[in-house]
Amino acid sequence: MSWQPCDDPKPGDAASCDAIEHIIVPRVRDLGGFEVRRALPAAAKQMVGPFIFFDQMGPAEFLIGSGIDVRPHPHIGLATVTYLFEGELMHRDSLGTELAIKPGELNLMSAGRGIVHSERSSAEARTHESRVYGIQAWAALPKSHEEDQPAFAHYDAPSLPRIAGEGKTVRLIMGSLYGARSPAVFPHPCFYAEAVLAPGAVLPLDADYDERAVYIVSGEIDVAGQSFGSGRLLVFRPGDRISILATSMARLMLVGGEPMDGPRHIWWNFVSSSKDRIDAAKADWKARRFSPVPTDVQEFIPLPE
Repeated sequence: MSWQPCDDPKPGDAASCDAIEHIIVPRVRDLGGFEVRRALPAAAKQMVGPFIFFDQMGPAEFLIGSGIDVRPHPHIGLATVTYLFEGELMHRDSLGTELAIKPGELNLMSAGRGIVHSERSSAEARTHESRVYGIQAWAALPKSHEEDQPAFAHYDAPSLPRIAGEGKTVRLIMGSLYGARSPAVFPHPCFYAEAVLAPGAVLPLDADYDERAVYIVSGEIDVAGQSFGSGRLLVFRPGDRISILATSMARLMLVGGEPMDGPRHIWWNFVSSSKDRIDAAKADWKARRFSPVPTDVQEFIPLPE
């Protein structure tokens, strides 16, 4: 997803639970037919593990003939992590990739030194009413991999580990969690998972990683006697074992990892440990030195001024 103008997320109410470091309330923005709720980056917390950008897309409903059109745009220094609950998006990139992502699947695009991609509703999806609902996250690449060759990988739903029992189902999207490991390759210790909890189910979140958070997509949960509803990113302090109680049917995203190897600069769709590198990427995009998307060359997004 391209960075679109959006107010910064704001801190939520103060937590009475000592294990919670920040409660971030995403700001909602209409991006022309569909809404995003942006939880990261926030003034209170730029990253959780490597995750530096976190948008909830939709749920958005489209009439016949309409859909999402995120035009070709560039990235450096990050990996886009796209995961859908409903609907379909067609991914095209400057490597020549053209592939639809569907619910329960993972698109992992590592920008490295530079890549261009677009995300659109397919022609087939526009022949009927449709919905799109999911999460777009960016994971900052460690300094040792910021200038790697760009790459793309797709993982279908059966290839992602699924842990089920006692009223909860967890699909591990990236990293390691609950004794399972995702096949998705990312060069920094992290975890990213979808958890669906029935009312009364308890989900533990051990202190295996220093930085951990849970985003409440839907439903309501209880942490140490404090209740939280949908549209909240709860960032936990390191060291405490967390127990999450679902007080209704709930869908959560579990996100985190080890701290990154230094701060990151973010400007438009560029992430880097170096401001000079971002300035160089700006100049490259303005001069059209990025490789184009072979099957999506009709539109060009100018560099934001």
